[in-house]
Amino acid sequence: MKKLKTTAIVLAAGRGKRMNSSVQKQYLLIGDKPVLYYSLKAFEESSVSDIVLVTGENEIDFCQREIVEKYGIHKVRTVVAGGEERYHSVARGLSAINRECDYVFIHDGARPLVDADIIERALIAVRQNSACAVGMPVKDTIKLADAAGYVQATPERSLVWQIQTPQVFERELITGAYKKLISEEAMLKAANVSITDDAMVVERFADVPVKLVEGTYKNIKITTQEDLKLAEILLGIDSQKKN
Repeated sequence: MKKLKTTAIVLAAGRGKRMNSSVQKQYLLIGDKPVLYYSLKAFEESSVSDIVLVTGENEIDFCQREIVEKYGIHKVRTVVAGGEERYHSVARGLSAINRECDYVFIHDGARPLVDADIIERALIAVRQNSACAVGMPVKDTIKLADAAGYVQATPERSLVWQIQTPQVFERELITGAYKKLISEEAMLKAANVSITDDAMVVERFADVPVKLVEGTYKNIKITTQEDLKLAEILLGIDSQKKN
């Protein structure tokens, strides 16, 4: 029987404008290690076969030396340059994966709280459904507003999820969907369509439903300084000892 091969594309090419820091958020420290380290470590210690790290063109050498080699992330098979938009970075990551790969995990490097349980739940789900996205049911009531800020609808809370990463897909499914996206990019821009996650690409360009898989509420994305402090707490890092 063929051994299952899986690749994790870890995205670390974003600029993190909302962080208000001269240092990109994926390189800010949680404890004494960069944000990016924690998600790479989670995939390193999981059943995933290898990792493609996507970062800024000027940070490739830094990531290879100061993160991959320094912390012994042996599953990173290559570090590639990202693009202008998130979907460009994913497309470049997909072009770098091994053609023998069966399933592709796509994960934001700014989510340091991903863990082995989430990864394994997602792997089970994608083998059954071809496409899945990690997330959690929302806790609050959600309102849909119009452009002027008036409530237009209140969706049933039990059906609303906040989406996280990783999102996982059959390799041929996600590569085919991204090829269609890139080929229609100009049309999408003209229509002012914003592509915000990988599930959306599959929803739009492939006739395959995306299964939702529970992650954890701890699987936060580092966006603000407050998120860094929360991540320290969730990771059990004593900030006083750190200082």
